[in-house]
Amino acid sequence: MTIDFEALKASPRILIEARLKPVAGTRIQPTGFPDLGAAQYDAPVNGELVPTLLVESAQSMANRLEAVCWDEGAEDVVEALKGLPYINVMLAGLGEGQTTCSLLEFHRLNSPYIMSGVNADGQSFADVLKPELGMVAVAAKKKDKKSSAEKGDTDGEPNDVAGVVNLRKLAAVCFKYDPNSLVHGIFLEKIAGRLRHPRALSAFIEASHVGRADSGGVKFDRALPKPSVAGVDAKGGFGNVPFHRTEFTAKSITAYFSIDLGQIRGYGLGDDATKFLTALSLWKVRQFLDSSMRLRTACELELEEGDASIAVKRPDSSFTLPGADDLSAELKSLLSKCRPQFADPVVTELTWNN
Repeated sequence: MTIDFEALKASPRILIEARLKPVAGTRIQPTGFPDLGAAQYDAPVNGELVPTLLVESAQSMANRLEAVCWDEGAEDVVEALKGLPYINVMLAGLGEGQTTCSLLEFHRLNSPYIMSGVNADGQSFADVLKPELGMVAVAAKKKDKKSSAEKGDTDGEPNDVAGVVNLRKLAAVCFKYDPNSLVHGIFLEKIAGRLRHPRALSAFIEASHVGRADSGGVKFDRALPKPSVAGVDAKGGFGNVPFHRTEFTAKSITAYFSIDLGQIRGYGLGDDATKFLTALSLWKVRQFLDSSMRLRTACELELEEGDASIAVKRPDSSFTLPGADDLSAELKSLLSKCRPQFADPVVTELTWNN
């Protein structure tokens, strides 16, 4: 089954829900936030508020949906995405053999290793992009240090960037070097804070009707259960240390995916590129749902009833999520058609040496 692009032409988005369950037992370990812990809240379900838990945040899901593109063993894109443009960076400043790439970097193209990385001509990638984006660096007017301090102006940047932001041009440049950045969002603040596109693919996982499952344990020290006798303490990792653990049970666990088709069409990249970004987004959803979904040590999930657990809420139930093989075949065909819009070579090589 291939993608029914005709059914998507008039739709602003694709909404997919997938019912999940723990692989073993009934407990789940949610994502945690600094100074907050697990995100618990009451959410409306059938007219009443029920205890709800954020199992996986939109930020974390973006990382997981990007990770399906990369083969860690081969240190390369997965077979289905061979020919996909991305930026590879040799981290010469950190030692021999150290590399990173735009598919793995937390800020994608805006990673400091990419923006300050240089090509074979010794030009930084930021300087490569500026003229392609229609932006030029201009020298900032010198400021009187005393008057600036009195005004509370702490801007220490030596240059500014001039030029009208053309978001379609930004989309074309991102598509040329790293189409993945248009799926998960891009913010090129290292060039200009106005250069941004939000996520086209968003996802999160929620659990409903949740209850706490508290447990605990002790870290045993066989040699020094009472470390004070040797003049050391628990701060150094010595001694028996009791700990508590909070997990959760849930009546239902659901993964939610939203693909903004209106935004993808708004990039103005043409029919083949629009289809490619849509197919790439659907492929990422399918790859994630077909994976082990091992989110954390104590949080491994699976589809509740196989593909019967996957429901397309929009555009309507007549549109279904294709299988992995069909999506991979569609991607290979579209990658070939989009080749003229990609960088040549498709993998841009940079070197970072700070």
